[in-house]
Amino acid sequence: MKRNDAQRCRWHAVSDQHALRTAALETILASAAQSIQERGTFHLVLAGGNTPREIYRGLSTAQADWAAWHIYFGDERCLPPDDPERNSYMARKAWLDGVPIPPLQVHAIAGELGAVRASRQYSELLRPVGDFDLVLLGLGEDGHTASLFPDHEWGSVAGSPDALAVFDAPKPPSERVSMSAARLSRARQVLFLVSGESKRLAVSTWRAGSNIPARAIQPASGVDILIEAGLLETLSAM
Repeated sequence: MKRNDAQRCRWHAVSDQHALRTAALETILASAAQSIQERGTFHLVLAGGNTPREIYRGLSTAQADWAAWHIYFGDERCLPPDDPERNSYMARKAWLDGVPIPPLQVHAIAGELGAVRASRQYSELLRPVGDFDLVLLGLGEDGHTASLFPDHEWGSVAGSPDALAVFDAPKPPSERVSMSAARLSRARQVLFLVSGESKRLAVSTWRAGSNIPARAIQPASGVDILIEAGLLETLSAM
């Protein structure tokens, strides 16, 4: 079942990918500082993709109270742990291996176990975790986010598992694990990172109110979208 409620969006236009990277870094570090000051920890969900990779590289040289950070992954491919296509591998190489976050506070999805076992294991891991402080998400050309794809189950309704097994993803590998839309929505802040000309149609579809996976992410506080300004131009105006 897919969620059709109204989604509250705040669109933040930036000039280019460099400005997006800078704004995202500032948001992440400010969220971390506030969360640690108020609650003593910072629970962050990571996205995969090229845009997040550059942001993670920026974090690798930042100053932060790394011992208080807890890292989670919005989705993962069912591949061996050291496969370069793994989101956890990318994050490690771009950032995590270079900062002193305690290893037990980096909560990778065990995609190597297969989608069923890994999704059950991750759901169990997430069970005692409260609301995330910040969730980072991307936007696919088809409107997908994490590994929640059109015409698939998104886990939007109350009682949905925290993590879903995905078997027929339209992009390889077909077998994946994704946090459900309901779990991704349990966050104090959700930040979408949207860049690249290939995302124009998905942005237009989203803003028109179509029922795409990205629209199923509905935290109580609404969602923030960092986006290259040119992508907000309508297709008909070009």
